[in-house]
Amino acid sequence: MKYLTLNEEALLLAIWKLKDDAYPVTIRDEFMKMTGKNVVYGALYNSLDYLLKKGMVESRKGDPTPEKGGKRKVFFSLSGEGIKALHKTRELHTSIWKDIEGLPSTMDEV
Repeated sequence: MKYLTLNEEALLLAIWKLKDDAYPVTIRDEFMKMTGKNVVYGALYNSLDYLLKKGMVESRKGDPTPEKGGKRKVFFSLSGEGIKALHKTRELHTSIWKDIEGLPSTMDEV
């Protein structure tokens, strides 16, 4: 299994945090809150589609909603592969940061 990119990691973590409320609008908002990066919906949909194809997320359609003109929202959740990928990425971060000494803990200390 390849390691996740930072954007993939943040998207998967956003979906995990949102639980049953993870649909593109809330995922985008959570991603932006977590990273401080703006993401356009086209790029978000491409990334979600890529994660679906890699088997890291699953999607399901919700009930039709009046605010979407009767269209169904598509909700996302992590698959077992997505959870494994996050664990592997966390292990990588822990390994990389292990034994790092002397680096200031905040940007204010630089």
